[in-house]
Amino acid sequence: MGTRIDPASLDFAALRTLRMVHALGSFTRAAESLGLTQSTVSYTIDRLRSAFGDPLFVRQGGGIVATDRCDEIVTSVARIADDFSALLEPPAFDPNKADTQVTLSCNYYERLLILPGLLRILRKKAPGMRLNILTSTVLGKGQLDRGESDLLISPVPIEDNSFYRRRLLQEHSVCVMSPDNPLAGQEIDEATYLAAPHVTVIYGGTWQSRFLVELEARGLALNEILRVPSPAAVPRILSGTDLISTLPSRIARAFGDELHSTACPFAGTFDIYLYWNARTHHSAMHSWLRAQIADHVIAGGEIR
Repeated sequence: MGTRIDPASLDFAALRTLRMVHALGSFTRAAESLGLTQSTVSYTIDRLRSAFGDPLFVRQGGGIVATDRCDEIVTSVARIADDFSALLEPPAFDPNKADTQVTLSCNYYERLLILPGLLRILRKKAPGMRLNILTSTVLGKGQLDRGESDLLISPVPIEDNSFYRRRLLQEHSVCVMSPDNPLAGQEIDEATYLAAPHVTVIYGGTWQSRFLVELEARGLALNEILRVPSPAAVPRILSGTDLISTLPSRIARAFGDELHSTACPFAGTFDIYLYWNARTHHSAMHSWLRAQIADHVIAGGEIR
């Protein structure tokens, strides 16, 4: 590896590059995410290889995989970088004087039900605070890991002790249909539900709605006519048809008179969590924002 580089000469930019390559498993994608050239990323990783005396990444198939030593280094680097970021945060936070941007990772559910009320709170209490919204699907953990987002609101469980979380609400599924559907006003039993032509919302990624998990566990299947990636168009799709769909209860309420909703024989109860990591845990500003989100939801600020 040539002349050994003194590890003390490394800076946070180099370590951030290491974290990004490790998280994305690609020099090219890391370069794109960091706004660097691929040659700059390669040069930085070569310096780190020399400093740590380890190849860090090795070729496997068509990609790269991290060595065990690299995994250990990245874990330690993440902790050091997060602690340093916390030191840079001011010890107090005045929302009236805030002039900052926070990136929140979430999906359609949270954008529809939580975001509008949160924005009203911020416009009143912290008018200089700006929000940047990322779509998380099942990628929220990685977005937090890489520092692409500051907060994640999601039903996708993260089983990792390095993340903090707070449960915001519990949700369940209901059966929805056009108000003129022949089934509207009837009690939907299991047989009727399974036989009815269904529009299934598949939200993206590998996450499955809990009601689908319940069906699969019992060896049952829907009479699927259509799959869509979001609930947004469901009212228009169901309108004037005999189709039904299964949605979280609060989304169904948000659509109002456009849809008739009734109890679903497969309730599919699930939780919505607020997640963050050590990078922002001790920040006065982020603590304030997390409290605003939680208080807003707990007080019923989302559509119930």
